[in-house]
Amino acid sequence: MEGGDRVHSLDNLRAVAMLAGVVFHAALAYSPVMRPIWPAADVGGSTVVDAVAWFMHLFRMPLFFALAGYFAALLVARRGMAGLFRNRCARVLLPLVVFAWPMLASMRWLTQRAAETAVHPSPALAWIRTYLDQHGALPSLPSWGHLWFLFYLMLFTLLVWITSTLGMGRIGRRLAAMPVAAWIVMFPALSAPALALVGVPWPAPEFFVPALWALVFFGLYFAVGYQLFHHDGLLDRLRPLAPFLLAGALVAYAALFLWTQGFLDAPSSAVLRSVQAWLEACAGFWMTLWCLLAARRWLGSRSATMRWFSDSAYWVYLVHLPLLLAIQYRLLDMPLHWIVKFMSSIVITLLVSFASYQLLVRHTVIGRLLNGKGRPSVSRVAISGTDTV
Repeated sequence: MEGGDRVHSLDNLRAVAMLAGVVFHAALAYSPVMRPIWPAADVGGSTVVDAVAWFMHLFRMPLFFALAGYFAALLVARRGMAGLFRNRCARVLLPLVVFAWPMLASMRWLTQRAAETAVHPSPALAWIRTYLDQHGALPSLPSWGHLWFLFYLMLFTLLVWITSTLGMGRIGRRLAAMPVAAWIVMFPALSAPALALVGVPWPAPEFFVPALWALVFFGLYFAVGYQLFHHDGLLDRLRPLAPFLLAGALVAYAALFLWTQGFLDAPSSAVLRSVQAWLEACAGFWMTLWCLLAARRWLGSRSATMRWFSDSAYWVYLVHLPLLLAIQYRLLDMPLHWIVKFMSSIVITLLVSFASYQLLVRHTVIGRLLNGKGRPSVSRVAISGTDTV
């Protein structure tokens, strides 16, 4: 499939997946797994939250990197390697430099304020309160926060240039020629060793120094997306397997979730950890493929509404976490059911984020920074709008 519909479907998928990040981060406050360490953790919560949130976690960011690889290949094809670098510096590196510090500083201030004032602090806030009493300020932990994926996208942009220079594209062509069944089995086997190096589920690699496991794991997804652009027939060959991919992902995740008792039980040996990593890899990869196929089927419309959501999604993701924390810190002391708190925090965060985008960002220099100079045509959507992730 050429340009328009194909790119529109993936652009809309990118927007849906990015907005799902708000739901995932909101769920952490009501996750039994995260209660000991998440500063906004509430006294209420449910294992159901973990079951849904961590399933989403296994494929949401891998899907981002697969889409990023696809659009990187599109940019190289249309603008050349220099065009890819110019685009990534404008759409990825500059937003990272501009937004990382204020987002992290605001979350730090909000967390310190909550630790000082919350009547019913979370375990993490209680620890922070004790630390502040003893030391007067929070420790400095340099990180990219929730914008870590922009840092890795820049690293993968460099890797595109290196692999192109070394003439490694023929490796991808050989892999693309393999039977789809081999693809489905081989990728989890390749990515599982990287996951075996970290806990289940995998943590966000948000620190300044790149993590080897993350470079390998997300780099593989980026490479898959890059090859999908050059070998469009791969998804066509996978289409008949869509129901099996979805069923397989659900079964693999259910086995992993039940085996680890909702991710509360750590493996007792390296062998068991490897098996769990393989299940994690299977669930994530098969769901990623299913999402790509589902986008082709259901998200290919050229809707003005979807284009607005697609434009706004990048801004929403950049600013949502401080807003979400501010809301959830206030909800800690409110005698409401956790479901009410959960839904309220999502709705308020999205409404404020969307409103700020429309009123303060869309038609300003920030909007041009995030989305380009405008979207008068499908081809401009393909080049400037969809390649921010």
